[in-house]
Parts: sequence; structure tokens; C-alpha cells
Amino acid sequence: MSRILVCGGAGYIGSHMVQLLLKRGFEVTVFDNLSTGHRVAVGEAELVTGDIRDRSALASLFATRPFDAVMHFCASSIVADSVKDPYVYYDNNVVGTLSLLDVVRQADIGRFVFSSSAAVYGMPERELIDEDHPTRPINPYGATKLMVERILKDAADAYGLRSVALRYFNAAGADPGGALGEVHRPETHLIPNILRSALDGSAELQVFGTDYDTVDGSCVRDYIHVCDLALAHLKAMEYLDSHAGAHRFNLGSGNGYSVLQVIEAARQVTGCPLPARVLPRRPGDPPVLVASSQRAQAELGWQPRHSDLDEIIGSAWRWHCRPRF
Repeated sequence: MSRILVCGGAGYIGSHMVQLLLKRGFEVTVFDNLSTGHRVAVGEAELVTGDIRDRSALASLFATRPFDAVMHFCASSIVADSVKDPYVYYDNNVVGTLSLLDVVRQADIGRFVFSSSAAVYGMPERELIDEDHPTRPINPYGATKLMVERILKDAADAYGLRSVALRYFNAAGADPGGALGEVHRPETHLIPNILRSALDGSAELQVFGTDYDTVDGSCVRDYIHVCDLALAHLKAMEYLDSHAGAHRFNLGSGNGYSVLQVIEAARQVTGCPLPARVLPRRPGDPPVLVASSQRAQAELGWQPRHSDLDEIIGSAWRWHCRPRF
């Protein structure tokens, strides 16, 4: 039985990954500092509490457990915070990853799957973004993800590390069985904020700009179900069995939905009126961000299974109505 280390496995996407690995019969160890993750989210997996910047803790972990692959979800990920305090983001996302990669090399582990981001692209030059689109991040968060991708390429050349970086667009949704969902403090993502407003009215819905050149004037984004992201990581790990080098793939549904369309879909799912207030545009918000995932589909054999917006919102709504933690 293969043993997989999931760094950041107590967080939103990482915990869904852990659940899938356990269902597929893998032995899973989670390494997480629980700063944003939740202990209960790891389920039956082994949890080791620690920080990836702590090399002694990592060395102790690798010395006592033989891992066949590492999946890396640890990151500070709020764009606005990265602008306010970039040192924190470079320290955690880049220095921390270097610390992890160094221990991975010493342990002679050859497969590494990295949680990257569409933020590496910056302002889009075309509506449908593929992996050949220029990478010009416009905030420290995106810059840290791109730096790690460069490190992985250099590690492949120098040390033979096989890696895949998966560039997510907008992760959304929840485990269809209701065991896992999205919890951030503070919450900055559109869909959970809409659903929180539907539950208790505590979060005012804000639409930043309705004068873009889009279907209804609001920004358009590509929403990808968290379970589809987890499946892509599994496919990426399998891909590295037969593919050397460092690889990069977009993960998105290929469908764009505007902010107003998401709010209207949530009204239909929840049965709540969900009033929204229109505010001026936010600086740096691209009008449209939609992924081309053709490369991931062709090379990884990955296909999104839950890309319908109503399904994404419905799964999140069921979880928010009966949260586990």
C-alpha cells in the first residue's frame, strides 16, 4: 500500500484530497500547522501537527515514515493580505516550500504534486487561458506560486524530481456526502459568502462593478468543483509514474459565470432573495477569467464531473446547512 504525505491536508482542498486518497485505499499522513485548517477534517488519516518552515519537524517526519509521494497544499492564499504583508507570503509560500523540497530530496522521494494558482497569469490577454499564456502575476500571492513553479523546474533539471503544478481557477463546492466543506476566517470567496448571507443575513452581498464588457456587466469567473480538483491531483500523481520533469496544468471547468449569474443561481438553490449592492470596480479585477483545461484532459485523462453551477452551489449549500466544524 502506497503512503502519501499531504501537506496542508486539514484545509479546504487538502481535506477533500485526503478523503479521496483514503477512499482509494492509500495510507495517508497529513502534515498541517492548523493555522487555517481543521483537525476534524482529516478524518481517519494520521495527523502530524507542524509547520513546513520547521526543517527539524519535517526531517523527523520523513525519518520515521516512508512516503511514496508528496502533495503540497500549504499556502497563505488571500490576495489582499499578500499585498499588505508580502514578507509573510514569501516566507510561508516560498521559503516553506524550499524547506519541504530539501527534505523531500534528502528522503529520495521522486513525486511531488503542487497546488498552484491561476494567479500566476496576472491580467489576461485573452478570455480563454491556456498554459502558454504569459505569466505576469500582479500580486505577491501569484508571484510566490510562480516562484515555486520555477523552483520545481530547476529541481527537475538538477535532482530529477518529478513534479506537477496544478493551476486552479476558482475552487468551489463541497463534498456531496456533506462531510467536508469550505471554511475560511475571514471568508473572501464569493459562493460561501453568498450562502452565509442566505443562512443568517450577516454578510452583505457586494458586486464590484456592473460596467464590464460581459454578459451582464459583472466579472466572469471559472468555477471548478473541489472534488474535481482532488481527482486531478490523483491523476497527476499517477502521471508522474511515467513522466519525468516538471509539468504544469490548468484546472477549470471551461465555463464562465458572472457574479450576477452566481447570485441568481444561489437564489434558485436556496430560495432566498439575496439582495446585493453594486459598488465601483476593484482595481486589478480582470473582466473575464476562464480556463482552457484541454492539456489536463488530454495528458492526465482528467475530466471535470461536477462543472454545472447549480451542482457546485447545491453541494456547498447542503454542507453550509449542516456544517461539521
